[in-house]
Amino acid sequence: MSSKLIMKQVTKTFGDGDSTISILNRLNLEVNEGEFVAVLGPSGSGKSTFLSTAGALLSPTSGEIILDGESLTGKSKQELTSIRLHKIGFMFQSANLLPYLKVQEQLLYVARLTGMNSKEAKDRSERLLKRLDIWERRNFYPEKLSGGEKQRVAIARAWMNNPAILFADEPTASLDFKRGRQVVQMIADEVKSEGKSAVMVTHDERMLEWCDRVLHLQDGVLV
Repeated sequence: MSSKLIMKQVTKTFGDGDSTISILNRLNLEVNEGEFVAVLGPSGSGKSTFLSTAGALLSPTSGEIILDGESLTGKSKQELTSIRLHKIGFMFQSANLLPYLKVQEQLLYVARLTGMNSKEAKDRSERLLKRLDIWERRNFYPEKLSGGEKQRVAIARAWMNNPAILFADEPTASLDFKRGRQVVQMIADEVKSEGKSAVMVTHDERMLEWCDRVLHLQDGVLV
């Protein structure tokens, strides 16, 4: 099994001089292909900083991150943007859909950014929307969707660029228990069927039954 994510001795500090705060403290993590990892931690424990650093949105203060075999160290902003676009899928608490695009257009927009040809993009978007049971809503604008439907579109969009790894930040926070479970199950199914990886930050322990490993973020390290 090849690792999709390796974090070696990753430290992330904010501020300078005496007012430096260390959020991640020589943190280590390895996530393998086909693995769905959950990270738990109380509010303010640095879960979002951890996810943003792992997902190349923030640069670590020290340490190394290797994503799908490629080290992020020393990469330019432009190179990091390209890596995020082609290798990473993101899901957030709110679906963050573009209000002026219909459901299928949300996915085709991502495909266009990554340079996917239009036939492949159409086929992939249809397959994802059908798998997530949202195909019937393909011509709806986000305002016409329920919370659960929006999150399903967000999952489809996150997988649209065929990323090596998905980072999900509290993806069930705005959903009821039943819808939340469905969302987590869908992430798990995609990880297994496509040989991907996923890391989900959550505080809801009821969502953990589909995860392969559960880690806790404490004092800047994963235990």
